[in-house]
Amino acid sequence: MPTDSSRSVKISDDERTGWSSDRPRRPGEPERPARPPDVSVRGRVLAPSDVLRYSPGSLLLVASADHAMRDRFTTRVLADQGVIFSQAKVRGLLAGRVPAGDLEAKIQELLDAAARKRLAAGQTVVVALEGLEAAEREHYVRMAAAHRRPRHLILVEAGRDAVAEEDRAAVAELRTALDAGELGAEGFNTSLRLGGRTITELKRIVFAPAPAAA
Repeated sequence: MPTDSSRSVKISDDERTGWSSDRPRRPGEPERPARPPDVSVRGRVLAPSDVLRYSPGSLLLVASADHAMRDRFTTRVLADQGVIFSQAKVRGLLAGRVPAGDLEAKIQELLDAAARKRLAAGQTVVVALEGLEAAEREHYVRMAAAHRRPRHLILVEAGRDAVAEEDRAAVAELRTALDAGELGAEGFNTSLRLGGRTITELKRIVFAPAPAAA
């Protein structure tokens, strides 16, 4: 007997897999939160050089276990200090103007507002990170991704004596992920690790289109 190859089989709602987004919500079942957008990209690990060039309007995060070293680095290599944002910088602006109990929340609120405004306008943002944890990096990466801005990371490594004991595991974890080219999964288009002589060999960072080929 000939078979009907066009016949389809209907799967009832109860037989759908538990992971299907089509599965109806049962009475009393809490609504599942929406998954955050995937910000992962094909990331590249850059080699140290004397000049780094990023696209205008990029987000650059600078991480270091030594904040004094981090700040000296950004001051030296960035001609436009107006693109640099940090909690310390905002704290200085708010000193004496905000009650102590509200200060930390207000600092982050103002920093985020300023960064979002610039990113929305296609302007460059450089953030000197407070810590070395992935959650802080993700906070800014998602902010830039929402405006389709390129994201980059520089890890400025401090000498062992300048790294607090509680930060050493986080430094090692970030270094390992960076060297393995895994930071694209966090949403970084490029990443770069600078340590020792390579820190001073980098003379400047520019945010400008690549020069036209001759």
